Amino acid sequence: MQVGDIFQEYEDLVKQVDNLFIRVKSGFPDEIRCAKGCSDCCYALFDLSLIEAVYLNRAFLDNFDFGAARSAILDAAAQADRTATRHKRDFYNMTKQGTSDEEILALASKVRIRCPLLGFDNSCRLYAHRPITCRLYGVPNTIQGKSYVCGLCTFKPGQSYPTFAQDRIQDKLADFSRRLAQTLDSRFSQLGAVYVPVSMALITRYDDNYLGVGKSEEQA
Repeated sequence: MQVGDIFQEYEDLVKQVDNLFIRVKSGFPDEIRCAKGCSDCCYALFDLSLIEAVYLNRAFLDNFDFGAARSAILDAAAQADRTATRHKRDFYNMTKQGTSDEEILALASKVRIRCPLLGFDNSCRLYAHRPITCRLYGVPNTIQGKSYVCGLCTFKPGQSYPTFAQDRIQDKLADFSRRLAQTLDSRFSQLGAVYVPVSMALITRYDDNYLGVGKSEEQA
């Protein structure tokens, strides 16, 4: 198994998700309001597994050379990451005080942080490489047994609609991430379990030292 094989499996999963989204959207064109220029999903707070973080980082480096555009995205990412860290710290403190996971998820779903990849024209600057969470935002989803849907959509309460089980998809991404860390032969046992927001995925240098590949700088 090579690293490229795992990324190919990830891309295959992305294609499956896109095809399913198209099928649901074609069946419910009035309910699903996703369209060019809509950026509601670009303000959501969520984390990426290792496989998606590295994939997005590679796409960012491949598509943005050193220059003003790249610097502007990294500046926006730094600002977004500070905001996300503050919210996560608050959620952690609430958890310590007894707030349930369900309540935390409900609060997190209301957090609005502008994605650093969102352009001034309300389009994603890495649309072709966007994470799976972004691709599924406009259709009904279930997370830990609870249903979620974009607030701009017009699905009627009480009626049955095709629903994506986000937990199953996240389990697949977690498996990809675990296998990626194993294939890299990382010296960090928990590398495959690391989750970061989009902002940190853009800022981070996923080099051998970060990934725990080969000798560390201290050992060299």
